[in-house]
Amino acid sequence: MIAYPIQEIIPSLLSTLEQNKIVILQAPPGAGKSTILPLELMKQPWLKNKKTIMLEPRRLAAKSVATRMNQLLSDRLGGPPFGGQGVGYRIRFESSVTEHTKVEVVTEGILTRMIQSDNALEEVGLVIFDEFHERSLNADLALALCLQVQHVLRPDLKILIMSATLDGERLSKQLFNAPIVTSLGKQFEVEHRYVPAEINKPIVPQIVSVIKKALRENDGDLLVFLPGSGEINRTFDLLSNENSEAEILKLYGDLNFQQQQKALLPHPQGKRKIILSTSIAETSLTIEGIKVVIDCGLSRFPRFDNRSGMTRLETIRVSKDSADQRAGRAGRLGPGVCYRMWPAFQTAQLQPVRKPEILEADLAPLLLELLNWGVSDVFELNWIDPPPLGAIESAFSLLEQLEAVDQRKITARGKEMATLPTHPRIAQMLQFARDQGPAHMAIACDMAALLEERDPMSDEISADLCLRVELMQRFRKNERTAVDRNAMERIDRLAFAWRKWFSIERATMNFTNEQIHDYTGVLVAAAYPERIAKQQKKQGHIYKLSNGRTMKVDQHDPITHYEWLAVAQADLGMNEGKIFLAAPMDANDLKSIQKEYGVLKWDEERELVVSSKEIRVGGLVLKAAPAKLPDQEKVNPILFEQIRSKGLAWCGWAEAQEQFQSRVMSLRKWRPEENWPDLSNENLLNTLNEWLTPFLLDVYRKTDLLKLDWHNVAKNLLPWEKQNMLNKLAPSHISVPSGSSIRLQYFADGKQPELAVRLQEIFGWEETPTVNDGKTKILIHLLSPGYKPVQITQDLKSFWDNAYHEVRKELKSRYPKHSWPEDPWNAEAVRGAKRRG
Repeated sequence: MIAYPIQEIIPSLLSTLEQNKIVILQAPPGAGKSTILPLELMKQPWLKNKKTIMLEPRRLAAKSVATRMNQLLSDRLGGPPFGGQGVGYRIRFESSVTEHTKVEVVTEGILTRMIQSDNALEEVGLVIFDEFHERSLNADLALALCLQVQHVLRPDLKILIMSATLDGERLSKQLFNAPIVTSLGKQFEVEHRYVPAEINKPIVPQIVSVIKKALRENDGDLLVFLPGSGEINRTFDLLSNENSEAEILKLYGDLNFQQQQKALLPHPQGKRKIILSTSIAETSLTIEGIKVVIDCGLSRFPRFDNRSGMTRLETIRVSKDSADQRAGRAGRLGPGVCYRMWPAFQTAQLQPVRKPEILEADLAPLLLELLNWGVSDVFELNWIDPPPLGAIESAFSLLEQLEAVDQRKITARGKEMATLPTHPRIAQMLQFARDQGPAHMAIACDMAALLEERDPMSDEISADLCLRVELMQRFRKNERTAVDRNAMERIDRLAFAWRKWFSIERATMNFTNEQIHDYTGVLVAAAYPERIAKQQKKQGHIYKLSNGRTMKVDQHDPITHYEWLAVAQADLGMNEGKIFLAAPMDANDLKSIQKEYGVLKWDEERELVVSSKEIRVGGLVLKAAPAKLPDQEKVNPILFEQIRSKGLAWCGWAEAQEQFQSRVMSLRKWRPEENWPDLSNENLLNTLNEWLTPFLLDVYRKTDLLKLDWHNVAKNLLPWEKQNMLNKLAPSHISVPSGSSIRLQYFADGKQPELAVRLQEIFGWEETPTVNDGKTKILIHLLSPGYKPVQITQDLKSFWDNAYHEVRKELKSRYPKHSWPEDPWNAEAVRGAKRRG
């Protein structure tokens, strides 16, 4: 047997795993961690005859790794070699396991299903997360669930997390300081050659040029990384015209297993190979004979938009760890070469690691799984990166529209949805179709496959989903179709799997084009209720979705003959989005899925609460009519929402009430032991229901709010006994020597109250006035007869003795008709001008 680098650290790893519940393994590509290690682990006595589950991020990796391990065991998949132990795999709709299988290689979503059906994972002793650095949504979810199982039900369950490029220290801290075992591996030197692509030119011809250059300059097989299958197919076509002696092979997820294996294995006649691959070839897969890697530096990832509920594919720069792994493929067998199609200086500018999918994905599937598991608070689980709150709220909203969730609890329909291995949207469509009858169900199986896989037709021909279903019918009859045959074969296999799942008879597959056009729109609407689209102009190409987005189809698309569409796939775009897949609908289609809602909302223009009955499909209002206003208790939340958003002053809360607040808040600050209530704006707005509700009788509009007796409302915020204390300790007004009663200015933060008073009105006032039982001096703003600021003081004695005489000189010339005595201590305080006798 070949010696693998991982074998050097296996004793240390086994010892660490025996003593710890969670272990992190860092090992470079080609070290043997995915194939050799699981076979060694299955012999360990601490497993106690329990099986090992190993997660792979992709279906191809799962099957390939299981196949390789069985080759090492010299046995067929799932069989019982060496005393009844074996390796098997499970991917969606396909498995090869027996009761003898001791190592199961599964895709990440499969483990979640296993936990749902067996909460304690009774037959499992070890869960291995391979290539965890890819940080897929399903991997993060599966790890969070496994940690919960380990903590609550199975303290003996062991978890091994493996990766080639992983921030082990950060991960260890988040996993209770899990120990890290490192394998240095054996990686040959890789020479990096930079051949920057021209940004404003198509990438495919430039890639072909670099491939031809690499063929001339090197021997061995070439592995070329491209963003997606579209670029792979265009590169394949261009290279096929070059009459190259090398065999050109494709490698991406949509290919069948035999085509994928052809790319992975050595050429039977020893010819050179050019493998055109997506990022699927970065890790896990063993590809024989690669000496040269060409990296265009791009990857394609789905990104979810919470505002629209849509996911779009974005082509982005690879991260540094991905670029390193791609280059490393050239150095597994010996010294290699990696051509990088970007300037050398940009390597240092690459994002260090790829962004976890959980931070940018549609979280509806994750949330449904958690609710089905019994977790209502997503954040009670231990996440490596917690899911964003906005995406969680968006997921709740969608699941409610799909009737999978009601008041944040999973419904019976939601539980049934969770048993289907697909997105909740597709699950809802399949359930809806089953309720309609066999013909709907048969068409829905085809549609589920079409929506889950790559589009076999160009959307430039038409966005009409009905055409795709019709093409599938013709494809099954072996009629000639101008579509991607590989894609169609894959879609047909998936449709067959769905028909098998729902026990659909073969006879129901022969549906008519009329049935397709009658049923398809309704089925799409069941899955995408918020994406019913109405044409903005007759036979125009602009449509408005029920979620408010504006979308367009090609101007010459025949689908523009339809006023209504149900949109399945679209790109948001910057201003107008583009519809890729949609199904026509008519008014009768809408009737079967429309619902009546009682709507109570605020009319901003008229500034009042209005009630109506609306006929809706998803978020699209088909018809609305006024309705009788309900009881006040149902109106109040809408009024409170307006007050919170616009502030207390908007509804009539005036300066007098603000001063009342400040008086109370000052005493709350000055006398904390007396428990004065919190009358801050923030608290009042948060507790509107408690203190404002008793005063709301027949209040439906802003003018009704403005008519409220706000003096009485504010007074009732204080208990009766506190009202008397308030007037004593923090009076609203104070009497001055002239006989005037002047308002005091209080501050909510407990700052000294202020008194603004004309100088003549306080002649003879010896002591600075106080509040709060004499503990808090008042800050006096002395004013001229014309109410202009003259002096600020909190020490009247000092003012009369010192500053007054300077002030008197200045003011006497400006206000000669007013009294300016030399002795302010004994002078008469007056309100206005005083003539001399």
